[in-house]
Amino acid sequence: MDLRSISNEASNTVNPNLQITIARSTGFTTGSGAKQIPTYAAPVSLYGQLQALDGSELKHVQRLNIQGTLRTLCITGPLAGVIRPNQQGGDTVTIAAQPGVPASSVGTWLTTKVSETWPNWTRVVIVLQGPS
Repeated sequence: MDLRSISNEASNTVNPNLQITIARSTGFTTGSGAKQIPTYAAPVSLYGQLQALDGSELKHVQRLNIQGTLRTLCITGPLAGVIRPNQQGGDTVTIAAQPGVPASSVGTWLTTKVSETWPNWTRVVIVLQGPS
């Protein structure tokens, strides 16, 4: 039973899915001054459900000292935050201006924490990095 599809059907009526673009982290290269420059795989477009953080997630990210504009994102498929053993940073999510999307949600977001991961869907905490 695909509970994500069932719940998404209900939540989509009040909070429509958004078209998003995901760039999965592939690690980094080293630039001048030994500065790490993130690298990403080719971007992929799909749909996701953008939501506010619930109370327990807010408390958790406050303890991690993550600051900025935060949201949660549910998608069908995988997303990753920082994977230190693989020397990978977080995946990025780009939300373009589209009908029904508030201007405060448009831009590039960084995956900072994976809240839930299941065989066919993922829920992550994302933080706004800036306009796209």
